[in-house]
Amino acid sequence: MEVAAAILGSAVTEAGRSLCGSFPSIKNFISFQSNLTTLEKEMKSLVDLKNKVIEDVDYSSDSQMTQWLREVQQILLEVTSVQARMTVSNQKVCGCFFNCSERYRLSKETARMLKEVERLLKEGDISVKMVGWNYLAKAVEHIPGPSIANQTTASQNLAKVMDLLKDDDVLRIGVWGMGGIGKTTLVQNLNNQLKGSSSTHQFGIVMWATVSQNLDTKKVQIQLAERLNLKASMEESVQRLAIRLHERLQKEKFLLILDDVWEPIDLDSLGIPQSKAHIGSKIILTSRFLDVCREMKIDKEVKVEVLNDEESWQLFTVNAGKVATSEHIEPIARSVARECSGLPLAITIVGSIMRGKTMIELWKDALNGLQRSVPNIKGIENKVYRPLKWSYDSLQGKNIKPCFLYCCLYPEDFSIDVSELVKCWLGEGLIDQQQNYEDSYNRGIALIENLKDSCLLELGANEGTVKLHDVVRDVAIWISSTMEDGCKSIVRSGIGLSRISEVEMSEFLKRVSYMNNNITVLPDCEICCPETLSLLLQGNRILSRIPDRFLQAFESLKVLNLSETRIRSLPQSILELGDLRILLLKKCFYLEELPTTSSA
Repeated sequence: MEVAAAILGSAVTEAGRSLCGSFPSIKNFISFQSNLTTLEKEMKSLVDLKNKVIEDVDYSSDSQMTQWLREVQQILLEVTSVQARMTVSNQKVCGCFFNCSERYRLSKETARMLKEVERLLKEGDISVKMVGWNYLAKAVEHIPGPSIANQTTASQNLAKVMDLLKDDDVLRIGVWGMGGIGKTTLVQNLNNQLKGSSSTHQFGIVMWATVSQNLDTKKVQIQLAERLNLKASMEESVQRLAIRLHERLQKEKFLLILDDVWEPIDLDSLGIPQSKAHIGSKIILTSRFLDVCREMKIDKEVKVEVLNDEESWQLFTVNAGKVATSEHIEPIARSVARECSGLPLAITIVGSIMRGKTMIELWKDALNGLQRSVPNIKGIENKVYRPLKWSYDSLQGKNIKPCFLYCCLYPEDFSIDVSELVKCWLGEGLIDQQQNYEDSYNRGIALIENLKDSCLLELGANEGTVKLHDVVRDVAIWISSTMEDGCKSIVRSGIGLSRISEVEMSEFLKRVSYMNNNITVLPDCEICCPETLSLLLQGNRILSRIPDRFLQAFESLKVLNLSETRIRSLPQSILELGDLRILLLKKCFYLEELPTTSSA
């Protein structure tokens, strides 16, 4: 520590001149010198520990750690003060070390500070382990989700995975199957079962990270860092986060659950220890694709199959309620359940829609709709899209369908702010005009609740947000891109694009979403999208300029979102958008200039 070194250097220099000639003075000086040497080493350790806390530990909600940091800062100030007094004493004394009383006081203060530093080191080391590492990052955190207790096939799969966790030769397990089949539900139940038996399982910590279709290594790293109570931000590099995660995870055996993996993940770049010395740690991944599991070098695979007829019926009745088992409804209800092809997601959605419907005509109509609504998608996807498309077809009212389709403009697994979503609906005119804004807004909230009740929307990660299940979003995108009424959309959100292709732009597009990409430059050429009503460009954090000619292509635009970009000015052409109702500029911290209107 430079401060302590300065004190020691001053003391030794003056000691070379004179030690006052008395034995007690020599003894005091030797003690003083020893304390200063020790203080130098201990202060360096304390400063290193303080920096580690500030860098790695989320101490904001821990009053004990906050107090510890205050005390460290105080001792640093005290050492600095002693240095200043030493300098003054050196300037006043000629031919002598300095007067004995001053030396005695500094010697006592140095001894006291040394004890204080040693105490802070001891307390800080304990606190870092408690707050920053296992604080405890709880060994297992409960993950909300549906139970599979009454599903024989799913319970058997769960038991199979649990047995594999006990096998020392199995380090990586792949859980795979079609979208909506229940892979996430299976590993959620596994996680929660481990929590219930935390005293017996072998893992120091169980971690969960949702990967999603377009792999973003940094976002996965931040999920893991938050689980470990390590501070992390998007500003940190992938390499730095990997080093910190690797350093932390080397300390104990772990189970890592990677959910919804669409492509192979480089575990080294993620920061996951894989050395032979780390035997006992395991990884479970879920994916729609067996090839991904194989490329991830899994040791064992567990395929999640569709539910059999009886399991499907049991799950269907849980969601549809008692009406499904009534004497005059049950035969047709069983046929409706079978049309869901054993897919848990479809069973849940269709069952929820039919809940409380007592007229047999409604059940027959539902069955007829499910049997006829075959999307033009080859292979197994028919068994996913058909019942989900029917759920969309069953939405009542002219407003709710376009409102639902609007949600697919957002990226996969994205938690959509409810307030912002309703404003966009209002801007496009998707909600019937009410007497005032409050009534219109309330109508929008009612539509969201309707979609949630139909299992087409679910709660988002944060309060006041909603999101689409990834399979439901796939269906919504498919519907939006194939609609025959001309209400087509282009959705390229959250897929890492660096530019927009002019070829994709069409005069028939109603909605365009390029949000949450890495777009740096927008086309500065003549394109033509005269019917586009919504243009979503938010979350392109590198985008700094909107060309005039780009916006001129969207003459009918009603909703424009430029939030979280680096734009410094708005183009003059924005004033030509006479139909624009909603302009969102949240977190546009670099925006300095607005377009000017010509004076009359």
